[in-house]
Amino acid sequence: MKYRIKHTSTFKYETPVEQSLNTVRLKPRNNECQRLLSYHLKISPNSMTKDYIDIWKNSTSSFYIPEKHEELSIISSSIVSVQRSPYLYQIEYSKEMMEIFHSPLFQDHYRPYLTTTNYTRLEKGQLEEILKTIGEPINPIRFSCDLMTYLYMNLKYDQMATNVNTTAAEAFAIKAGVCQDFTHIMLGVLRHFNIPARYISGYLYVGEDDKLVGNTATHAWVELMLPGIGWIGLDPTNNVEVLDNHIIMCVGRDYQDVSPVEGVYHGGAHTLNVKVTVRKLN
Repeated sequence: MKYRIKHTSTFKYETPVEQSLNTVRLKPRNNECQRLLSYHLKISPNSMTKDYIDIWKNSTSSFYIPEKHEELSIISSSIVSVQRSPYLYQIEYSKEMMEIFHSPLFQDHYRPYLTTTNYTRLEKGQLEEILKTIGEPINPIRFSCDLMTYLYMNLKYDQMATNVNTTAAEAFAIKAGVCQDFTHIMLGVLRHFNIPARYISGYLYVGEDDKLVGNTATHAWVELMLPGIGWIGLDPTNNVEVLDNHIIMCVGRDYQDVSPVEGVYHGGAHTLNVKVTVRKLN
């Protein structure tokens, strides 16, 4: 599948901003299942960017605007090709895989994706509530799939229930949230049981007849690491394995590592409008 993506972020300030320093993570990744064919970043007021790869191997750009401005526009345009087939439910959790999975070498190597963060921390009672339904993680593959389905069935997708600062514990307490919250909760559970898992930020293509949700802005889902297999994606917001309609942009421990646009400025309050379009190309 080939997609054209346009991501527009528009900041409007109550008073003129003296200067601003910003960081953007809007460039889709290249990997074995995804190929970035083109990418262009347009900034207004015009600014030069410094491009680099961060610690999580995300393509990152920083820019500085020294003059006064009342509006900042950041537009990224990409064309991406994705080829990914159903896979997870065909994997057998073999004895060899289990031995690697529980080995100190494997656990140490993926330590950053086993560590609980402020975003992914859950209360003891919340973890117990989940385990009452899906059971102990004897088989991490089956457990992860069951957890994804549990969250899909028991959490309400509600764009008004949470915000970008909401934690997993807060979202689970009200049983509602958006893809960011579904992902943080799932990460919290997986990491509690020593299953390496990371936060994925990207885009979701939704066709006319699809019932998937999460295409109005950036989407989020989970990837878990399986020995001998690699990173496998699960989308708890939609209860699906990640396939060729999911476009990966950035990876990290939680939302804080992959925030699409962030910065500091001298001035008053601001409003932010984000618009994302993902179109399939023939």
